[in-house]
Amino acid sequence: MPEFQTSPGMRDILPPESARWRKFVEVFADVVGSAGYGQVISPLLEDLGVFQRLGEATDVVTKEMYDFVDKGGRHIALRPELTASVCRAFVQHRPATPWKVWYAGSQFRYEKPQRGRYRQFDQVGIEVLGADDPHLDVEVIALGWEFYRALGLRQVNLVLNSLGEPADRARYVAALQAYFESNLDALSAESRATLQKNPLRVLDSKRPQDVELVAAAPRIGSFYGVEAGAHFETVQAGLHILDVPFVVDSKLVRGLDYYRGTTFEFQGVTLESAQNALGGGGRYDGLVESLGGPATHGVGFALGLDRTLLACDDEGVFAAPPAEVAVFVVDTTGGAEAMRLTTALRSAGISADRAFENRSMKSQMKAADRSGAVYAVIVGTNELSDGTVVVRPLRADRTDGDGQTAVARTELIDHLKKAMS
Repeated sequence: MPEFQTSPGMRDILPPESARWRKFVEVFADVVGSAGYGQVISPLLEDLGVFQRLGEATDVVTKEMYDFVDKGGRHIALRPELTASVCRAFVQHRPATPWKVWYAGSQFRYEKPQRGRYRQFDQVGIEVLGADDPHLDVEVIALGWEFYRALGLRQVNLVLNSLGEPADRARYVAALQAYFESNLDALSAESRATLQKNPLRVLDSKRPQDVELVAAAPRIGSFYGVEAGAHFETVQAGLHILDVPFVVDSKLVRGLDYYRGTTFEFQGVTLESAQNALGGGGRYDGLVESLGGPATHGVGFALGLDRTLLACDDEGVFAAPPAEVAVFVVDTTGGAEAMRLTTALRSAGISADRAFENRSMKSQMKAADRSGAVYAVIVGTNELSDGTVVVRPLRADRTDGDGQTAVARTELIDHLKKAMS
């Protein structure tokens, strides 16, 4: 066993899976970029206080952060999520509103590793700051739905809820508190502890002991004021207009305490029910203000890369792209000509690779086949002296005539471009 290995909950992403990750972000950028979202890149480290604003009852804050005091005496943390970082950036730089941004990158939480859940994990997401229009909620949700469709996923459910305005939520929380306290003996020990911190989070419990009690709990819809009710109705109507299917689940509260108003979650049908959340989000009016900025409306989502790719595997879509080059240069004259040719081909926009260590023709051709290249460009002593190369198709659908062609060295690039077109 090697002396050094990755830490628990961390792992290496190797080719070709790393190319799949890159393509994942590219597809996301295309989808949200078409709606006017620009990329924001925030630091991995933030002042601890940025994330403490997420809510003292949030597990991220109480027990999951990687935090430490740096050499300058600053108490900082590896970011456990990105919404707070985006809001901090908004407060610091004060861009024009509505500020529509997307992000991609790693976050860190010290929690028990499990399938599709790691201590270092990647997400993509969008945030919009500075607008309270329910049609913006619709746009945000629809972009998440469109992204999953772009990946090829079809077995995804959208679950929707609203936590109402702050006053509505406060009345609801008080009602939940009273309800659960009146049934305290029936609650699991874990839920009794959660109740003291945030009664809403008890609704998240999937423990068998809590299921019936949670199912009979008061519903948030009974506590909506006129404004919250109208906002939520408009969101639902907008999704109907766009033919985005959803179900309303009054128990959906999401895992972070800053959500208000619209909340939603994308769930993978093929995944285990306890770990089926692919991502989600909602409104978080008040988070910017808690970070020292002006009162600012906000809405967005974060989508998990790992679980989404698990769902893709289950459905047999969005496979890792093959690690291929267009041309493989086979040089039996010492290797210098392969160096010249691969450099020239790459400069012309043609991906190219070669073998090293002056291997035999047979060995180099095997390497060419493994590379996935469409063509081999072969240089031997005769070709070198004649100023030619041999172009040999490596794929059956590219074979023409006797299967290979002698081409003048000066005409190689034009010949390959024409053949590949």
